[in-house]
Order: sequence, then structure tokens, then C-alpha cells
Amino acid sequence: DGFEFASCWVPTDQDFPTQLVTPEMSNIEIRGGTNATRQINGILPPGFNCHRIVCVEVYTPSGNWSSYPPHKHDVHREDGDGNIIEADLEEIYFYKIDNPMGYAYQRVYNDDRSIDGVMMAQNHDSVLVPEGYHPVVSAHGYTTYYLNFLAGSAQSLSNADDPDYAWVKDTWTFQDPRLPIVHHGMEPRRK
Repeated sequence: DGFEFASCWVPTDQDFPTQLVTPEMSNIEIRGGTNATRQINGILPPGFNCHRIVCVEVYTPSGNWSSYPPHKHDVHREDGDGNIIEADLEEIYFYKIDNPMGYAYQRVYNDDRSIDGVMMAQNHDSVLVPEGYHPVVSAHGYTTYYLNFLAGSAQSLSNADDPDYAWVKDTWTFQDPRLPIVHHGMEPRRK
């Protein structure tokens, strides 16, 4: 119907060639389990030929959670071998909902609760996550899409789960069969 364009940039001291990224170049991954299953399309994944920026699309089906269990990436930490176990990244969520009445809720909070807020995100809303945990839930009856740009200390998605909710991963016995929602041609999957 129309052309939409998103742009994000970060300061860098490195030079890289201009690149056109097409849908066929993205890596489609199904993450999570049960009602925390979502589809991640890696547009500029870690390892992409650029500096300090990551970009992904996330599709969350009706009633499902995303960025769950709550995780954060606000402290740069490495293990004894120099592997990143958590990157210090700021993040932008740009929301699209499949129906004008649709919405999602996003909570952003940190350990000491000096940041703790819940936002209702609707079509074309943006949520900035400077730090802290940031889970999302898609309202029942609506598919939530968000475009994420992350940038900071490293081109990484390394993060730390909120220890109060990490146990949830042990309950995931299956992945939501409604996924993937789109494939490389970007058309919705038909049953």
C-alpha cells in the first residue's frame, strides 16, 4: 500500500560500505516458548558489517509475551576469556499493530525501581529503553510488531535475565504454532 522507512544511526570511528539489506538476507528465528514465543528477524544482527548497532524486527502473536523473561543490557560485562555476557545497550522500540484498535503493554524497570513504568504502545508509538528490564505483552486479538534498534558498548545482544523471572524458561514445553507470522517474502503466513 505504501512505503515506510526507518532510520537510526550511532556515532562511530569506523568506516563501512553502504549496504542494501533485503528481506531475504534476514535470519528468521523463533524464540521463547508457550505464550512467550515470538519471531525475530535479524536485519543487522551481531556480526553484521557495521559498528555498534543491531536491528531486529519482532512479531508477537495475540496474547503472547516478548522480551520475556524480562532481560536487561545496561552494563558491559565480560567473562574471564573476554566473551561478552552482557552488553551496555540503549534500545528503541517502534511499534506497529495489525489493527488500529490494537495495543501492547511494555514495562521498563530497573533493580532499584528508580525506573518503573508501564506504557501502552499503539500503532506508530516509540518506546525508549535507556536501561533496565523491558518486557512486552501483545493484547489478545492483535499481533504486535516492533522494530528494534540497539546500540552501545558492543554489537551484541548479550543480556541478563531478571533473576526473579528466569525460572519461566524451564516451563517452556513447546513453541507457539502460529509462528512464523511472515517469511522472507514478508507476506503473512496463510493456513
